[in-house]
Amino acid sequence: LCFLIYLRTFIYPFFTRGRPFPLQLLFFGTLFCIYNGFLQGYYLIYCAEYPSDWCTDIRFTSGLLLFLLGMGINIHSDLLLRQLRKPGEVTYKIPQGGLFTYVSGANYFGEIVEWFGFAIATWSLPAFAFAFFTLCCIGPRAYHHHRFYLKTFTDYPKSRKALIPFVF
Repeated sequence: LCFLIYLRTFIYPFFTRGRPFPLQLLFFGTLFCIYNGFLQGYYLIYCAEYPSDWCTDIRFTSGLLLFLLGMGINIHSDLLLRQLRKPGEVTYKIPQGGLFTYVSGANYFGEIVEWFGFAIATWSLPAFAFAFFTLCCIGPRAYHHHRFYLKTFTDYPKSRKALIPFVF
């Protein structure tokens, strides 16, 4: 969890291309990550009690697999997005490849899957709350990006969904 927060907060922004990123968003994003990391860590260290065989429990193993799948989708989708623009370019382009073949918000889908996997693996209320709020915050962003792509690009694939492949 700490590695992902570190990666998202300090490493990822240096690889993005396009318009400058407002420092205010960086500040509030960092504050949120610190608070959420504290909440998740505090619960897991001081509140959660797992049996000794938790690592073989179906909730842990399926959640871990879902987390890793979501993380892979998220990282791959971010890589595809970073490669859309050449250095100095700020124009929008249609994302291609990976899950972008099926949804406009493949990176968002990956992040949602990732955090629901974490919630299942830890079987904790704070993790489920974070997963749910992640869905509520970035789900609409995926929908609005999808609408933007449909309006902006006449050749945008009409079969692509906004967030969930083949569904929504």
